[in-house]
Amino acid sequence: MRVRLNLLLDCPPDAAWEAVHSPAVFQAVSGPITTAQSLEANGFPDRWADTEHRVRLRMLGLLPMGTQLIALRDETRADGTRIVHDEGGPLTGAMSIVSRWHHRMAINPDPAAPDSRTRFRDALDVGAGVLTPVVWFGFWVFWQLRAQQLRRLAPGWAVQFGPATSAGGRS
Repeated sequence: MRVRLNLLLDCPPDAAWEAVHSPAVFQAVSGPITTAQSLEANGFPDRWADTEHRVRLRMLGLLPMGTQLIALRDETRADGTRIVHDEGGPLTGAMSIVSRWHHRMAINPDPAAPDSRTRFRDALDVGAGVLTPVVWFGFWVFWQLRAQQLRRLAPGWAVQFGPATSAGGRS
């Protein structure tokens, strides 16, 4: 089953692209429902790019949910759409009932304001056998809260991830 968002964000596409590569943004849009702690020796990097990273997840900072692998891969399509794929998924704990995981975040300029707004599509394909409808509903609720956080944070990304601070640019 698929959970989807289709949002118009108040930030330039390049800033949104950098934001989806930011562990700090990942943590901010996951909270307050979910908190993530890096399990890697050096902790979270400043920027994710075509990498794998293990995290420990907790609900509301207290209830252990298990570990998850974040495995990112970037794609740029012929039409200019930039997509981050996370093909990792849950490894241990309660989240390990999820047997299929593919998370995609697509970035496009808004045709009405290509330099200042971003069309952001966020899709999670998830499966958990007979529990898929229950798992889907949980992620659907989480995705609605995530959308609120994305909309709230996006206006600051132009400054936070502007040209002077961008490490990765377009890929």
